[in-house]
Amino acid sequence: MNTLLDAVREGRMDDIRPLLSRLDRGGRKAVLDELKVLRKEARGWRWGERTRARKAILVAGAGCHTGAAGCATWLGGRDMRDWVHSPYPWVLEVLGDREPDWLADLARRLAARAVESDAEYCLVEELARRAGCPLPVSDGMVLAWAERVNSSRWQAGSEKPLVDVLRADTRLDVLVPHLLTMPELPSVVAWVDSNSPANSWPAALTALVAEGLLDRAALLDACTARLLRGGKPTDLRFCLLVVRGLGPTSEEEAARVADWMAMAADGPSPVAGHAQEVLARLDAQGALSVRQLAEVSGAVLFRTEKKLVRAQLIQLGKVLRRNPSAAEKLLPVIADAFGHPDTDAQERALKLAARALPAATPEVREETARMASLLAPVHREAARAVFGDLLEDEPEAAYEEVLPPPPALRPLGPPPGSVAELTEEVTAALLSPDAEDITAFERALDGLVRYARTDREELVAALEPALAGQWWATAPKGEVEWRMSRNHYGLHIVVASLLGRVSRQSVHDGQAHPTGRGRCCHDALNGILYARLWEAAAEVRSGRLPYLLATPTWHTGTIDAGDLVERLRGYQALGLRAGPVDFAQALLRVRRTDAKEAAQEASALGTKEGDRLAAWLLADEPLAAVIPRHVDTDVEIGRDWLRQTVIKARRVLLTTRDNPLVRQSFPQPFQWLGSAHSPRNQNCYCWIAESPQWTATLPEDGETLAAWLLPSVAACVQEERGTAWLLPALAETGGPAAGAIHLALAYGLGARHAEDRLAAVDALLVLAARGRLDTALLGGELDVLLEQDSVKPNRLADSARTAAGTGAYGTVLSVLAPVLPALLAREKAPRGLSDLLAVAAECAEHSGPPTTGPVPGLAETAARGGTTQLVRQAIRLEAACRVAAG
Repeated sequence: MNTLLDAVREGRMDDIRPLLSRLDRGGRKAVLDELKVLRKEARGWRWGERTRARKAILVAGAGCHTGAAGCATWLGGRDMRDWVHSPYPWVLEVLGDREPDWLADLARRLAARAVESDAEYCLVEELARRAGCPLPVSDGMVLAWAERVNSSRWQAGSEKPLVDVLRADTRLDVLVPHLLTMPELPSVVAWVDSNSPANSWPAALTALVAEGLLDRAALLDACTARLLRGGKPTDLRFCLLVVRGLGPTSEEEAARVADWMAMAADGPSPVAGHAQEVLARLDAQGALSVRQLAEVSGAVLFRTEKKLVRAQLIQLGKVLRRNPSAAEKLLPVIADAFGHPDTDAQERALKLAARALPAATPEVREETARMASLLAPVHREAARAVFGDLLEDEPEAAYEEVLPPPPALRPLGPPPGSVAELTEEVTAALLSPDAEDITAFERALDGLVRYARTDREELVAALEPALAGQWWATAPKGEVEWRMSRNHYGLHIVVASLLGRVSRQSVHDGQAHPTGRGRCCHDALNGILYARLWEAAAEVRSGRLPYLLATPTWHTGTIDAGDLVERLRGYQALGLRAGPVDFAQALLRVRRTDAKEAAQEASALGTKEGDRLAAWLLADEPLAAVIPRHVDTDVEIGRDWLRQTVIKARRVLLTTRDNPLVRQSFPQPFQWLGSAHSPRNQNCYCWIAESPQWTATLPEDGETLAAWLLPSVAACVQEERGTAWLLPALAETGGPAAGAIHLALAYGLGARHAEDRLAAVDALLVLAARGRLDTALLGGELDVLLEQDSVKPNRLADSARTAAGTGAYGTVLSVLAPVLPALLAREKAPRGLSDLLAVAAECAEHSGPPTTGPVPGLAETAARGGTTQLVRQAIRLEAACRVAAG
């Protein structure tokens, strides 16, 4: 046994099998116990020694296991699988004396584990061959096989046809069926090169079906089932290509009519479109009943995709021409389209209803006439011509704008009532995914300072076991101090200081380290937070303060002026001086509107902090005034590192004036905030420009914050995703909402990605609900951005449609009214203008014409004639304004 263990330690692979053959069952068990110890020991060795030994450990351990289950667990261990050169040939050697059933069991167990490499695939394949059993199939096996097939296509520098590689594989009938049942297809399988589609997997599989090497019915069933189930777009495209390549017969398509109906109703657009085509063919062949057509039509006409709805209405029209008696079942379905958001779809449905109405019973006609109330006002006159006396006159209710209720301020609440409660909150703030939540962070930070003064020993005793799993709880103290001094670890800094995991000198150095000296607002705002944390880290060690001054009153970060005065009064009673960073942050958070009484009370305290607070409240000026003029500047929006080129674009950004008071009387971390800034002198290299703490740092100066963050927000109109995340929070800030906030909102409404546009719509509705939205100002900013092509009309139309869908028709129309004239005046109508006109028309139909009067250029566009969407929607908007005005 000792000789075998020496061979394993030295990595002598060729000696292992002879030495194993001399051991009986008991000897192998004893060696296995030693190998388990050696396996753990080897984890701490140097890389070269560890790799040699681990290969030998793997081989010897496989030979020592007498059960297939234990052997599979041994071979499949994560730390025993990262090989540059595979040790599996030696594994097969030491297993050469096992019975076929044993080898088959091992192959099945290994295949069921995560097979992640060609070497592991070959091991299972060879085990199955020796056992004389079918190749066990699993997701990992199929993925490895697909990668192997893809690699084998390239030989001698040339690409071999995929169908030839697959044709030579004798296990296609086992692997391909499983391939189509995987949760996600391997990327090498699903990807189709548009330059050579004939050499793709879909084309190869359909060719092999034609040759009889794959079962046609099984492949068609698997692809149809996957289309029905849904999945990634690339996977669905793969299955669509296979289905189209197989060219199902009429009988095969008719046998799956329920599947096509389900796809048309609920599938993604490409899948639904194909299902529509199939159902249209079946209908033409008489294989689709009127009942089935009515059922699928009701679902498709409920979809938002105009192309699908239009195609379904065309199909219904063909059926009605061929079979007028079908009107009895189809007319109620057609009437459902009267409520479709697309007015063109409504018009088509109304024309179909007019054609089918004579063949329907009186009951169906009356029901259809009642549904006509869903039609847009532009179709009301046509509806009256179709339904006549059946159409009931309904008095129009007075329009009432629907806006969400203004967000309610949520108080932070009283501090934790016990050490146990604080421990729970601190642990949650450190460990939960929402560790950046403002409320949780501020309550935990203030609670640590409070209980470090009153119940320090109990707090330490409670936190130590609760946070024993944190990296800084077990790492060497020097490493903890080094890492925390160079990286932002949030609340961890304060807790580590309380528990003695960083020294007093390290805390002192953290306080003395200059922060907020970066060249962008992100560094400046983060620097204020770092300074607060290091100051709190010092305070929890000293136990000097009873509470923090900067703890917000409300969830936005705002402090009521009266609360701050009371806190200063408590400090005065105890003879304490405020922490300079804590007090400066409190000043930035205090609400200054209607605070004269609080200013008088602060001045009456007779303390330095009281006098500063009184002066700050009475000044009631923005931290940094935004200069009310646009600055057009070329800004870098992307870099192609391959070509070493920089993509630049024109941006409308803003500058801010300096504030001498901040630069003279605030601590160093706040100095950046008091200096004048323009986009030209902000060079931002932040990888992650996002923190909810930013709005909580300046909760009463949203306009200033918006001006500084405009370069980041403006990036949302290009490639950047997620940069409009803070717009709803900006809408909740205090102070005036002027040019900066409205310009940031304008960028968000024209963002490239839907989630950013949705955040902008939320901000728009919040501003409107709070009475802070200046629609003329926002429309003017959008007009500028549209003129320089920073915002695309079709993206703005999507945002406007989403906002209007909440019931804010008047608000949306007043924003669009200043935008439309310049777009209508262009020699060539921009893409998306018709969509903007459609949204404006819908708003006018509900809320009445714009309060600013007729839209310049609208009448001329409507008078052009023709049937383009631009002209049709212009006519609709003009008619809506005329009817509402009349």
